[in-house]
Amino acid sequence: MQTSPTLTAGGAPVFYDNGDHHPQQGTLLGFWLYLMSDCLIFAVLFAVYAVLGRSYAAGPSGADLFDLQLVAVNTAMLLFSSITYGMAMIAMQHGRKQGVLTWLAITGLFGLAFLGLEIYEFAHLIQQGATPQRSAFLSAFFTLVGTHGLHVTFGIIWLVVLMVQVNKLGLTVENKRRLMCLSMFWHFLDVVWIGVFTFVYLMGVLP
Repeated sequence: MQTSPTLTAGGAPVFYDNGDHHPQQGTLLGFWLYLMSDCLIFAVLFAVYAVLGRSYAAGPSGADLFDLQLVAVNTAMLLFSSITYGMAMIAMQHGRKQGVLTWLAITGLFGLAFLGLEIYEFAHLIQQGATPQRSAFLSAFFTLVGTHGLHVTFGIIWLVVLMVQVNKLGLTVENKRRLMCLSMFWHFLDVVWIGVFTFVYLMGVLP
């Protein structure tokens, strides 16, 4: 809570709340509510995959299609991006604008690498004839993984816009609040991907 002093007629200081903290608390609460709604979306997609994930329609299964080495590298890209975003937040706490921009740029590069590998995987599957129309399993797979990839795409766009704002305006209260919101969003995507990696890919190669 931030307070500002004023003087009474007798000269004694009186502190009052200027209300600056309310926008930040309201923004963070609203963003938490958004993340909870996103959790529901992914919960539904995971539930759909749990029901349809073995419906191959005489087509290929996850064991036939998934390249775990490629997926492991892709997972590492996203995990590293969370670490580098954490470094950006540390730089923000110390007021180092250039450090924030540098770590955000590295985070964006890891995010682009993740998307590039995911697009490569999708293209490779489609070339093999494993399209979303081939089976219920592939429909559920492309929907779940593609929705996560779409979120990462939006996150990278948001990150670039935020870098422009930080470079132009510096580490203002508003930009710090935006950095915190993006941090929650980015780490949320990391947690969801761990679920995808475990539930879809690792369990998908089991007989």
